[in-house]
Amino acid sequence: MFNETINPRFSETDALGHINNTVFAVWFESARQGVFRIFTPDLDVSKWALIIASIQINYHAQTHYHAPVAIKTWISRIGNSSFEVYQEAWQQGQKCASGKAAMVKFDYQQQQAATLTATERAALSEHLHSPAER
Repeated sequence: MFNETINPRFSETDALGHINNTVFAVWFESARQGVFRIFTPDLDVSKWALIIASIQINYHAQTHYHAPVAIKTWISRIGNSSFEVYQEAWQQGQKCASGKAAMVKFDYQQQQAATLTATERAALSEHLHSPAER
C-alpha cells in the first residue's frame, strides 16, 4: 500500500466549510505517484506510459479543513494492459471517501494499449489488495 498525508488548504473548502467534492479527484491523483513511478521512475512526462480510462469516487463522511487527510492507495485488479487503483481518504479515524481508477498502459506512438511487462506486473502485485479484504 502507498500512503500519503494531505493537509487540506483553505482554498479547497466549499461554502459549507467542507472540503469540496471535486478536490478528492486531485488528491487521489497525487497519491497515485507511487504507482506512476512503477512505469516512469523519474515522472518524466515525455516517457509517460499510462492513461486513465475511468474514475469513480464515493463519499462516506464530511471532510474538513484543519485536520490532515491520509490517502491509502492499493492495486485492486491487474489485467493484461490495465489495472485498477483503489484509494481511501481518512480523516480523524473515519473513512471520508473511496475511489477507483482504471489505468491503462498506453503506447502513445501507436495510440493503443500496451501489454504490462512481467516486471510491471510484479511491482503492481506488491500492492495488490482487494477492498473487500479490508
